[in-house]
Amino acid sequence: MQNVPFTHVGEGGEARMVDVAAKAETLRTAVAEGFVRLSEGVLARVLAGDLPKGAVIETARLAGIMAAKRTSDLIPMCHPLRLTEVDILAEAASGGALRLEAKVVAVDRTGVEMEAMTAVSVAALTVYDMVKAVDRSAAIDGIRLLRKTGGKSGDFSAGAGA
Repeated sequence: MQNVPFTHVGEGGEARMVDVAAKAETLRTAVAEGFVRLSEGVLARVLAGDLPKGAVIETARLAGIMAAKRTSDLIPMCHPLRLTEVDILAEAASGGALRLEAKVVAVDRTGVEMEAMTAVSVAALTVYDMVKAVDRSAAIDGIRLLRKTGGKSGDFSAGAGA
């Protein structure tokens, strides 16, 4: 195995944020997904907006957008980015799950993968919070990066269905 220096560790072993000042600003995109598994009948109520806490999908959408914008406040080594677009999609998936997808776009010096992952994670947590009174067995899973474009490492796709 090659001896590759750690990018986020200083000479004394201290954690540090990488300097991206010399990197060119380019278009960066990332799409992540996650699922909230729900009990029978609860997904239909979520989609219909028929739950005691109100409009689950709209609240989750707003929470995901807000979370993407606050990623650098939550993840220590993330840079604050100037996001140009955040979109959250919610749709029914097989097995009674709600599938959430977050798309994040920026023209900046570093990628937006963490912003997309944070957005979909917080959107899923918001769904969980809003359904827990009617579905104690709700579960979040499958959070992953589907694809990203831009940057030095190039494009990435998780494969089929991504």
